[in-house]
Amino acid sequence: MDFAGAYSPDHLKFLIEGFGVTLKVAFVSIILSFIIGGAIGTLRYAKVPIVSNILAVVVETIRNLPLLLIIFFTYFALPEIGIKLTPTVAAIAALTVFESAMLSEIIRSGLNSIHKGQTEAARSSGLSYVQTLRYIVLPQALRRMVPPIVSQFISLLKDTSLAVVIALPELTHNAQIIYGQKVSYVIPMLLMLAFMYFIVNYALSLIAGRLEVKKA
Repeated sequence: MDFAGAYSPDHLKFLIEGFGVTLKVAFVSIILSFIIGGAIGTLRYAKVPIVSNILAVVVETIRNLPLLLIIFFTYFALPEIGIKLTPTVAAIAALTVFESAMLSEIIRSGLNSIHKGQTEAARSSGLSYVQTLRYIVLPQALRRMVPPIVSQFISLLKDTSLAVVIALPELTHNAQIIYGQKVSYVIPMLLMLAFMYFIVNYALSLIAGRLEVKKA
């Protein structure tokens, strides 16, 4: 194992560049999937006629597909119908689609966990459906949603490594290039990968813990 060679300044710089791509893809995907997943989850909770049923079919279909298949589809299949995406955009699109489906279920379940008696009481006191959702249901549901939502975000960050199959220059891709040069670099690179992913994911879990404490 050649730790000195594997962790040379040039190699570390290359890894950091890849990690920057990983974080950028993850950040954009998290924002988009939270917005889309929140909208879908809320619409399904509201049981909007027809729309809710269609969304249920779409969500269940996506949730039961491998993320890797969705990545392949966005990068290799869409060009066949005239939609050509760069590896970065394809990765963001695939992650957003997949995570939106996952988050929508978390949000819908969180909203459903609030006792219907509270909704009925709020409506009987003169609040509209939207006001009841905004002031009564959502604040309570969010407390219960924080742990699973953060857990899903952590999974998303780790799932960016799957985009190595479409040559996205993210952390895992760059590490593969480095340890492909020399067998003795393999273990040092894998250890560094584990460390870098752990640091960010552990930080997210700490943030989630603090949010839970504040909301308690």
